[in-house]
Amino acid sequence: MIENKNKVLKLSTAGSVDDGKSTLIGRILYDTNSLTDDKLEAIERNSKQKGFDYLDFSLATDGLVAEREQGITIDVAHIYFSTSNRSYIIADTPGHVEYTRNMVTGTSTSQVSIILIDARKGVIEQTKRHFFINNLLRTKEVVVAVNKMDLIDFDEAKYNAIVKDFQKMIAASDYKNQNITFIPVSALNGDNVVNKSENLAWFKGETMMEHLENIRMEDIQEKAKARFQVQTVIRPKTEEFHDFRGYAGKLKGGELKVGDDVTIFPSGRKSQIKSISFFDKAYLAASAGSSISITLMDDVNVSRGDLIVKSDELPKETKQLKATICWMDNQPLEVSSTFFLQHGAKLVKSKIKAIDHKISTDNTGEIEKVNQLNMNDLGMTEIQLAQPLHFDSYSDNKGNGAFILIDTKSNTTAGVGFIE
Repeated sequence: MIENKNKVLKLSTAGSVDDGKSTLIGRILYDTNSLTDDKLEAIERNSKQKGFDYLDFSLATDGLVAEREQGITIDVAHIYFSTSNRSYIIADTPGHVEYTRNMVTGTSTSQVSIILIDARKGVIEQTKRHFFINNLLRTKEVVVAVNKMDLIDFDEAKYNAIVKDFQKMIAASDYKNQNITFIPVSALNGDNVVNKSENLAWFKGETMMEHLENIRMEDIQEKAKARFQVQTVIRPKTEEFHDFRGYAGKLKGGELKVGDDVTIFPSGRKSQIKSISFFDKAYLAASAGSSISITLMDDVNVSRGDLIVKSDELPKETKQLKATICWMDNQPLEVSSTFFLQHGAKLVKSKIKAIDHKISTDNTGEIEKVNQLNMNDLGMTEIQLAQPLHFDSYSDNKGNGAFILIDTKSNTTAGVGFIE
């Protein structure tokens, strides 16, 4: 079997302004010896220029001039580093409400989310928003890092009070399939980030990096049905492979095996899998996350964007969707607006039939009746499609349950949607 042997763990960070997200990431890079010499020299030089008697590790991630000047994260920065155990990609997402859209996009592709809390402030409105978005995006592994413990003298009682407040949100959440871990840290000084700290001797759990290193990939991977959307039709222009017709793409969920009975959508034609290959090697089976090419027993018409599934695991089919949308455009989303809906490789014309309500992100579950969605708003919508879409709900299969809306005039990404 070809398996997705990728040991890359995708993380995202979330926290309010000045909670220390960029500093935490910089500290991780520093203590794991992942900073290049020139980057470290730049951090030392800039820290001295600012008059700091410590290294300002936020400089390791805040790349925009505006970020460095204001001391806040605006864009989503992706940071890559490795340990002897696995590789990591961290999406350092902005915490301010004005950049909710950035947090949604950064978190949507992550397997683990780190929510930072300033130990002096405790659980605040932004914390509730970040936890809500992680619930919306069905993030299975959440680490709650109570940061700046040095500024409350590493007080265990104050830490426990913050944990208790956060647990109230967990109890009220509608998504229960989460593993939530609380860790007290001081990112600035490195306490409990990579190395254990005597200042936090009362905490018997793992450090931040110990916990990340010990996360089992099988525990955070989706348990979803097999969905193979065709990205490219392979027709070699050579005499040797004159009659070859293969279909390349990435398997989203489940497993496919040679001999499986499959159905192709939208045509509804049936066939069997003849072969599975990766480059020049053939396999009898493939698991979720594998990028593969397959051939079918029958000479059926299959095009880019078509969906191949097991015949006993059919997707939903409809021309009208209910979906939560995070709006990203300066122009408000209004009823009757038309867009291209991009569902993987498939592009469908669509029209906003209704905006049911705006969703509050403060974890209260309150809804507000509105006639439009503005930038950074989350709302429940109904969408009419020009042709049927074959999909799963986002909670059942993230890869086959999400889409983007593209402005038909400017061709810009205007929103991202999660199908009910």
